[in-house]
Amino acid sequence: MRYAIVSETYPPEVNGVALTVQGLEQGLRARGHDVHLIRPCQSPQDIAAAHEVLVRGAPLPRYPGLRLGLPATSRLIQTWTQARPDAVYVATEGPLGWSALRAARRLGIPAASGFHTRFDEYMRDYGLPFLTGAALAWMRRFHNDADATLVPTRELLDFLVAQRFRNVVRLPRAVDTGLFDPRRRDDSLRAQWGVGERTLLAIYVGRIAAEKNLDLAVRAFRQIQNVRPDARFVWIGDGPARAKLEHDNPDFIFCGVQRDEALARHFASGDLFVFPSLSETFGNVTLEALASGVPTVAFDYGAAREYLRDGVHGAAVAPNDEAGFIAQCVRIAADDAMRETMRDAARQAVIALRPEQVSTDFDALLQQLVDTRRERAAGTLATAAEREAS
Repeated sequence: MRYAIVSETYPPEVNGVALTVQGLEQGLRARGHDVHLIRPCQSPQDIAAAHEVLVRGAPLPRYPGLRLGLPATSRLIQTWTQARPDAVYVATEGPLGWSALRAARRLGIPAASGFHTRFDEYMRDYGLPFLTGAALAWMRRFHNDADATLVPTRELLDFLVAQRFRNVVRLPRAVDTGLFDPRRRDDSLRAQWGVGERTLLAIYVGRIAAEKNLDLAVRAFRQIQNVRPDARFVWIGDGPARAKLEHDNPDFIFCGVQRDEALARHFASGDLFVFPSLSETFGNVTLEALASGVPTVAFDYGAAREYLRDGVHGAAVAPNDEAGFIAQCVRIAADDAMRETMRDAARQAVIALRPEQVSTDFDALLQQLVDTRRERAAGTLATAAEREAS
């Protein structure tokens, strides 16, 4: 089969959407399919690979290093007329994503969309709560133009159906448990941070940005210090809020963006993963922390709702219960024996998840869209033939 994937973010950009899209692309290619990627040009030095089409982009406001794809309907129609894909997957709701759905519709190509980002929640986080409803309506219009909208959790599926999104389908996520593994714990790395064997090391991994609710992580850690005065907090990632956070908290350790094995070592070297975000559609880092054997405190939704058992792998706190979130961070940080038990259990919670199964399921979903479109076309032709014969 020939598939096209359209995304406005892609590695080397580091975020959950970019890495998820890359995993889906590589998974389809490993299954023997011809996969073409359409994405914005990321820099003047960016050169398209043989399987890529680069379109014009523009900087994303308040997010240095990320770009939006500009409208490209005519370009996509021309590209897909010359090399027609059997199906299209549109991962992002920006101008390029809208163009892709428009082009696919005009050419009669089945298209699936991915619901990766809660832009309605972002409105609240950036001081524009009055735009929450408008953002949700905008996303509903976008995704309802697709033949299917893929989501990672049952919880999100139920929410979107209740909000009148059509044809919502669950595509579960997985984690590379060969890469993220407790055995990658690195005492020399901890020593670089001034952290001894018995020192409590809290970690945060992700975008350092307003929508991640990071003030709560800071407050939770300050309370941890009341019971573990020598505790340290390591931050892995980057984003627009880093400079202020670093200025206000000179005792924190900032490691910047880490990738692949380096990221796995950083994860496994932590003792407690503090993840206060309320704006995730899933939260891949939750699975990575569990696979790394790191007890996790997160709010009870997304990946935490699906895989994190409260009291067994860490704590799953009722959304918006900030006092409860802080209390659980302190409780787990204070109990070395509890964390040791949780380390083993956390790994077991995700050990059966396989990225290969995600690729298989994704392939089957796209194939189903292709088959449905062909059946409809055949039915239309048969009806037309019957009318002509009569």
